[in-house]
Formats: sequence, C-alpha cells, structure tokens
Amino acid sequence: MNKLIRGFSYAIKGIRVALREQANLKIHLFISCLVVVAAYFLKLNTIEWVIILLCIALVISLELINSSIEALVDLISPDRNEQAGKVKDIAAGAVLIAAVIASLIGLIIFGKHLFSLYA
Repeated sequence: MNKLIRGFSYAIKGIRVALREQANLKIHLFISCLVVVAAYFLKLNTIEWVIILLCIALVISLELINSSIEALVDLISPDRNEQAGKVKDIAAGAVLIAAVIASLIGLIIFGKHLFSLYA
C-alpha cells in the first residue's frame, strides 16, 4: 500500500511542477474550468459530459507528456540541436491536434445547446 501511495504522491508532485513551470498547462486548465462551468449551466446530458471530460483529459494529459518530453530533451541536449527541436515540435504538434479537435467537439456540443437557447 505504501508503494501505491508513494506512486500517487510522485504523480501529484509532477502535476504541481508542471503547473508551476508550464504556462500552456495553466491556459488549458483555465479553459477547461470555463468549459465545465458552461457545461453545467447548459445542462449537458451524460454522453455530452463524458465526451467533454474525455477531451479535457486528453488535452491536459498530452500537455503533461509534452512537458516531460521537452524537459527530457533539454536534459539530454542542452545546446541547440536540430533533432532535439524536431522531437519537441512533434510533441507540441500532438497537443495542438488534440486541442483543435477538442475545440471542434466543444463547438458541436455547445453550439447545439446555444442555438436552442436563441431559437
């Protein structure tokens, strides 16, 4: 049981470090909070909530993975290196794709509810 608790404490420590050091993670979390508040007020159904929460989890998880990849690349290759730059760009691209698709999904789900308010 101690090993399990230690594992959780390491994970929480990693999230705290990322929150302190990664501006993009703060932005994703802020937008996620706005989305959750909007979902509550628009009374999304269960399936819509699940989809929204999965999108949030995907984007934030990818941002954490991207941050860890960037830290590792900086550790291994502290000087400017073209290959290191490619690795970091590819990881950032994964976050961008997830964020864009999550935004489109949000527009679809929230758009339906917002249009019904004004129809």
